[in-house]
Amino acid sequence: MNTAYYLINTVFDLYLMVVLLRIWLQLARADFYNPFSQFVVKATNPVLKPLRRLIPGFFGIDMAAVLLALIVATIKLALFKAMNLLYADWSTVVLVGLITVLKKAGVMLFWILIIRALLSWVSQGRSQIEYVMYQLTEPLLAPLRRVIPPMGGLDLSILVAFIALQALNWLMGDLFGPLWWQL
Repeated sequence: MNTAYYLINTVFDLYLMVVLLRIWLQLARADFYNPFSQFVVKATNPVLKPLRRLIPGFFGIDMAAVLLALIVATIKLALFKAMNLLYADWSTVVLVGLITVLKKAGVMLFWILIIRALLSWVSQGRSQIEYVMYQLTEPLLAPLRRVIPPMGGLDLSILVAFIALQALNWLMGDLFGPLWWQL
């Protein structure tokens, strides 16, 4: 049972992250000709193209991709519920799917900030992946940088973003209880 849980969780979470990246790339207006962006587009297009015929965008948000993220999370949770690994009612699986999408978006933001920080230490110049990470995180970090400017060559805006993200994670844990930590 543990092996099935691990495989289902890993496959669905990885695809959910790719779908969330697609939404984020569109919101950040990142370079879609970048190889990293092209991977995300090619991984999501087979499912998104038919959905887009039925579901229009809304104020620049790709609602088909948002729905796909919710569907991926809900299918994962439904499989867990069928295997008696999720302690939620069938009636709340979609709500728990929405909570899962929120949590995974925060996890993805955390890891992209980590990657950006590490690349800033070791990169000799602007690589293509670093440029996409910059495009994704700069809308979040630029306002923080206006309040806390770089000190001694260290950009503390990423650290402040980590602290805020962790505080938000704990707040959501307080709101949703053990369910938040289970996801």
